[in-house]
Amino acid sequence: MGLIAKSHVPLVGIDISSTAVKLLQLSRQGNRYRVEHYAVEPLPPNAVVEKAIVEAEAVGDAIRRAVARSGTRAKHAAAAVAGSAVITKTIPMPADLDEDELESQIELEAVNYIPYPIEEVNLDFAVLGPSPGNPDSVQVLLAASRSENVELRASALELGGLVARVIDVEAFAIESAFALVADTLGVAEDGVVALVDVGATMTTLNVLRNGRSLYSREQVFGGKQLTDEVMRRYGLSYEEAGLAKRQGGLPESYEVEVLEPFKEAMVQQISRLLQFFYAGSDFNRVDRIVLAGGCASIPGAAAMVEEQLGVPSVLANPLAQMTLGPRVQAQALAQDAPALMIACGLALRSFD
Repeated sequence: MGLIAKSHVPLVGIDISSTAVKLLQLSRQGNRYRVEHYAVEPLPPNAVVEKAIVEAEAVGDAIRRAVARSGTRAKHAAAAVAGSAVITKTIPMPADLDEDELESQIELEAVNYIPYPIEEVNLDFAVLGPSPGNPDSVQVLLAASRSENVELRASALELGGLVARVIDVEAFAIESAFALVADTLGVAEDGVVALVDVGATMTTLNVLRNGRSLYSREQVFGGKQLTDEVMRRYGLSYEEAGLAKRQGGLPESYEVEVLEPFKEAMVQQISRLLQFFYAGSDFNRVDRIVLAGGCASIPGAAAMVEEQLGVPSVLANPLAQMTLGPRVQAQALAQDAPALMIACGLALRSFD
């Protein structure tokens, strides 16, 4: 199974994050998409640690529950491995090779780019187009991940009753979903957009220009820190704290003493990630910040980012222009939408 396989059967996108399994299935008529099925199912603590699956059975159980709750009948799925588990390289190749020759040539060349024994990795490639300034060669994107990363995701899907048809790369899935958001941003064609995904344990910065990723970096920070602080301060269990964060019911002091400091810390993390990008590139500003991930939905988060960093900031909603199927609850979907970027990019693989 390649990392970037082609598919024509209905696929559900399954995003396996540190705290939840997110399922999304789309259909398409003409150029309009429709959300047919969706579910977010929590994972037990430490079933997935920093995007690595530790307990495949627990993840499989959550996938099975998400499938049941969503009502999907699809049997095939697309999932993704984290950017930190993938090596990508753009390499030049002769333009006159056919697909089979290209594949053999890339397998020979890959040894030079991948620091693991070649029999321990899953490899795939996509031709990006002609090499600038050299008509005799094409640019090929090579993606490789250790087989265990791919196999763990495939077996978790299998335990959940699904067949893995596509194992993608999170950054590529985000690029696909970003294409649905880009038109609404009012940024120039070659504008630079920072997409910041603040998840439960990891915050990932993807900088995009012309719809392509220029830069990606992750660091350990996320909503779990807020959950831990709620547990510590109010004597709640992990489940109770997670529920209270979403549904309210915490003392009045929560906003000022717990939530505001967390939002401040989030802005600092985003600022740090951007500084890393500026230091390692020719850019010294971005035109927009787009906030994704579970923490993006915290009331006032985008406003605080905009105010403190001086960059217009918005919430990511890749599903904003889509119609909804009869099984989908609009209010719940709107709340979860910023956290569904990867699931959306994976669900779009149905239409390759």
